[in-house]
Amino acid sequence: MKLQKLLSYVRRAVDDYHMIEEGDKIAIGISGGKDSICLLVALKHLQRFYPKQFEIEAITVSLGLPGAKYDDIQALCDELGVHYTVVNTDIGQIIFEERKEKNPCSLCAKMRKGALNDMAEKLGCNKVALGHNKDDVVETFFMSLFYEGRMNCFAPVSYLDRKKLWSIRPLMYVPEWECRSFVNKSGISIVKNPCLADGNTKRQETKELLAELSQRYDNLQEKVFGAIKRSSLKGWSKEE
Repeated sequence: MKLQKLLSYVRRAVDDYHMIEEGDKIAIGISGGKDSICLLVALKHLQRFYPKQFEIEAITVSLGLPGAKYDDIQALCDELGVHYTVVNTDIGQIIFEERKEKNPCSLCAKMRKGALNDMAEKLGCNKVALGHNKDDVVETFFMSLFYEGRMNCFAPVSYLDRKKLWSIRPLMYVPEWECRSFVNKSGISIVKNPCLADGNTKRQETKELLAELSQRYDNLQEKVFGAIKRSSLKGWSKEE
């Protein structure tokens, strides 16, 4: 995928759901994986021509696990001219050593999001951009159905009342394989996920199940994504 196509996806999502307004200061959550790298590059380039002026900050929440290095992310941010902050935490130790969580993802996500939002607030940001792609939307919908027994999915834009922050998801129209393609063709280095549960999660199980079903049912992802967009799920109506 070329940069122009990535920007087309992101511009459409931003416009459809009014994700960016004049004067916004947006914190971009950078895990160092392909999705957050795409998000960083896309918002930096969008900033150059979007009619509404906005600022960006890049933030990584480090879990404190061995093996995680962010030098390449710092170099990319320096190249793009984006201020970069690494938040050091002991989330990994709490989850894997102290609590010994068997299903750590939900708690980890909550703690990481809390640390990200705290730093965004300190940096004077009013919005946080998260790197959820189109596949993540569909997978989250099915995970909610399978594991919680309810029809639910994160919204393109949501408001965190306690922090007075908005969360936005500008990659929501970008298929995961296109994020991977963009990063590979750009030659950008990504950070390998140091999480001990990587590849052995409920999300990975759901991803594999949907891949299997997609072999049997044509355009499954597009149909499910379209159904979510047309649904009455909170935040998904463009008129809201």
